[in-house]
Amino acid sequence: MTAPRQRLSSLTIALALAGFASVAPAADGDAGGAQAHPRALEQITNLVVIYAENRSFDNLYGAFRGADGYLRDNGHAIPQVDRDGKTVLPVLPPAWAGLTAPGQTPVVTQAQTTNVWPNAPFRIDDPTRPFGYAALSGNVITRDLYHRFFENAMQINGGKSDMYAAWGDSGGLVMGTFDGSQTRLWKLAQQYTLADHFFQAAYGGSFLNHQYLVCACAPSVPAATVAANKMSINVLAPSIGDVPQLAPTASQKASALEGAPSLRTGNIAPLDYFGAGDGYRAVNTMQPAYQPSGNKPVDNVGNDGRYANPTAATSLPPQTQTTIGDLLSARGVSWAWYSGGWNAASATPYPYNSATGTFGTSTTIYNANSVGTADAAHTDFQPHHQPFNYYAAFDPVAHPNARAEHLKDREDLLQQAQAGTLPAVAFYKPVGMLNQHPGYTNVSAGDDEIADVVAKLQASPQWGHMLIVVTYDEFGGQFDHVAPPKGDLYGPGTRIPALLISPWVKQGHVDHTPYDTASILRFITRRWSLPTLPGLAKRDEALVANGNRPMGDLTAALRQ
Repeated sequence: MTAPRQRLSSLTIALALAGFASVAPAADGDAGGAQAHPRALEQITNLVVIYAENRSFDNLYGAFRGADGYLRDNGHAIPQVDRDGKTVLPVLPPAWAGLTAPGQTPVVTQAQTTNVWPNAPFRIDDPTRPFGYAALSGNVITRDLYHRFFENAMQINGGKSDMYAAWGDSGGLVMGTFDGSQTRLWKLAQQYTLADHFFQAAYGGSFLNHQYLVCACAPSVPAATVAANKMSINVLAPSIGDVPQLAPTASQKASALEGAPSLRTGNIAPLDYFGAGDGYRAVNTMQPAYQPSGNKPVDNVGNDGRYANPTAATSLPPQTQTTIGDLLSARGVSWAWYSGGWNAASATPYPYNSATGTFGTSTTIYNANSVGTADAAHTDFQPHHQPFNYYAAFDPVAHPNARAEHLKDREDLLQQAQAGTLPAVAFYKPVGMLNQHPGYTNVSAGDDEIADVVAKLQASPQWGHMLIVVTYDEFGGQFDHVAPPKGDLYGPGTRIPALLISPWVKQGHVDHTPYDTASILRFITRRWSLPTLPGLAKRDEALVANGNRPMGDLTAALRQ
């Protein structure tokens, strides 16, 4: 059963949008404020987007002075309710399978977190050890947390934000936070602009939000491919109000205190979930058709070694929807996607053994160490974090020149920054070990990496006309108290951190303007006078239809 869809006539939507457009958004998000001075926008000739991993705003910035954090006025400790949607949990559930990832020191087990956490946010790195177990720090790798499409919508629960613990497979760990004031990025946020109402554009995880970042869309999959490859489809129960519900399995526990959820989740949304005739859309992690991919090639005959197995259940067919890259190229604006570990992962994604005719294990792709975490020798390249590699325009055989021009390595980013030759629009994705994702890496390593890259960008000859946006793909399963504005069936999802760093942004400022991931696309569209991607228009129409303002385009953070 699909969630209800809000319908509004095109004339009504157009009039509503026109009404909102007539009032310039304020820098702090209040109606009637002034737009950023046009000169500030015109002075920005380089945009660099640094896209980290899996942290909610409250997880890192909940105590930031002046921001809408969970500690503000002590008024945002939203009690979590049980799976019946109404019973307040007496305590948070334990961290199922333990708080710390395998191989971490100190170890914090499930037993040590049972009946110790009150029903409220708590500090993971609290040095006073209020819960009895050993003191932790930002260097610790916690276990991973569920961060999937329908589960995220269920956790948000229509804006109540009270079912994160009920539908998280990590139990009460969803309410854990870190003292962000100990990070280098916090200090950059104090110096420049921190956006505290910036939401992940789509519900769920990294795969879909990376896709939304480049196309404001979800990948499509032909029905014949879904059937032939036996792709997993989410099974829905009746919605509760506007909140979609996954069907439980037979082993589902009634209470979150009894065990992790067990739901009929999958990678593909039900047929036509997003609209009549829309077909199947991929919403949870799928793999690119081209190497580097999480799926091995079939063989090494002809060009097959450059492709993933097209019949694998998680191989996504090459995508052909319009991306922001297409629009930039058509306008003659330079751009590139830079990724840590790209060159190594691309060079030999899976070594071929000519004697056996088989492909070996990748030395880079999803290559964690013996306990499943990342380290300097196992940097853990994530192919589902490379959104343009899913597109037919970057087929390694048909379009090698496009790949070489637009898909690059971290070292290329740093070299071009130093030389002052960065393209107008640059995206940078840190490799697994340095992206702050729970489960395989920590907060501190990524904090150092991103701050170091920002420092190198500030030393670039292009810095005087540069805007750096540091944000996260999604919430990583972690609680945030701010209700996302009601949009369309894709989202927006949970609130995430976003820093705007530039000589042209307000200094020492907290920007309360509502944004989502695609606000980056809105900024690019406005700055370089591009056509509007269909998904951006649909999102804003849905926001207006639900009584909200269209999303901002980041210009409210620029100097007046």
